[in-house]
Amino acid sequence: MKVAIPTTGHKGLDDEVSPHFGRAPTYTIVDTETDEVKIVDNTSEHMGGSGKPPEIMHGEGVGILLCSGLGQRAIWMFEQSGIEVFVGTTGTVRDALSLWRSGRLQKATEANACRESRHRY
Repeated sequence: MKVAIPTTGHKGLDDEVSPHFGRAPTYTIVDTETDEVKIVDNTSEHMGGSGKPPEIMHGEGVGILLCSGLGQRAIWMFEQSGIEVFVGTTGTVRDALSLWRSGRLQKATEANACRESRHRY
């Protein structure tokens, strides 16, 4: 299973989780079966490119996204792509994976979606 985490740079498992999903500079993708780590630059329209972050994740074969939070439209877009989203993570990529594996993250829903405009598409 490929798990993606929005991150602030290129430090792999030691990188910090970005607090702003759509505007994260990078996405760190961890294959939980092989432990392979891949860092993908955010080339979405949020960063001057094209497309949306859920499209990037879908193209990378991601099945799960772990983040601090995201807006309702992004949650819907991930659901449409078949990607499960869990919110409430902080710290490093390593910390995010640990929180997820231990069941301490919440599945993203309309009730826990970010309401601030910077988290909407």
